[in-house]
Amino acid sequence: MITVFAPAKVNLTLHVVGKRADGYHLLDSLVAFAGVGDSLEFSPADGLDLLVDGPTAASIPTEGENIVLKAARLLAEAAGIARGAHIRLTKRLPVAAGIGGGSADAAAALKGLAQLWRVDLPPDRLHALALSIGADVPVCLAGRPTRMCGIGEQLSPAPNLPPAWLVLVNPMVPLHTPAVFKARTGEFSQAAPLTESPPDATALALALAARRNDLTPAAVGIEPVVGEMLAALAGLDGCLLSRMSGSGATCFGLFATQAEASQAATRLQSSHPGWWVAPAELLGTP
Repeated sequence: MITVFAPAKVNLTLHVVGKRADGYHLLDSLVAFAGVGDSLEFSPADGLDLLVDGPTAASIPTEGENIVLKAARLLAEAAGIARGAHIRLTKRLPVAAGIGGGSADAAAALKGLAQLWRVDLPPDRLHALALSIGADVPVCLAGRPTRMCGIGEQLSPAPNLPPAWLVLVNPMVPLHTPAVFKARTGEFSQAAPLTESPPDATALALALAARRNDLTPAAVGIEPVVGEMLAALAGLDGCLLSRMSGSGATCFGLFATQAEASQAATRLQSSHPGWWVAPAELLGTP
């Protein structure tokens, strides 16, 4: 049996820098990953089947448009094989939450099934395959701090990030990406990539504060609870920065230490028991 972790994707910054003729928006985003996520197990089988369990399993389809099965079928087709697998997805992340849960699951499926089926696609073919599944799948396949541009297809390594912790918060209200992009107004932003490695969490917060998530006003307009979460995070002891990830509704607070993040998460969960709250290490740091 092969097990692969599918960490939450966090857009530390997200600038909307343009729009293509086909309507897709162009982004410049600093993407990192958090030490909380889903997990997938893969074992040999004659056919292809998926079992979903975990705290947020009820919201996941297991047939038809399920992104994990889509990834599996496309990988088998690309590799020219007719093999099966039993896949178990333990779902912990909320859905339609701006933290790439489905994309992370699809990326984990590509990784796990490539091992199980002994498939070794060239990097450019694997990248194209991932992009055909979803715009966030390539960066989730990379799995490390990355500058993501275009519609998600242009990836380059980001500078190393310092040790830091996050508190992720979601109101358990889905916020769908197309609606948020449609509601976005105003001029396009300039690209503002991170070019140097911040020495510590405080310096990282200052660098991020000089940038933003351009989708926040649109998300707040659709779901005002996003603004409530940002304010609640900002009011917690030790919070260096609060920001929305992706198109929402998940927001995060940046903290310097595990102790500060854990204490803040406990306090927030106590005051807002209906919210999903998770302290998590910022992954991919030295």
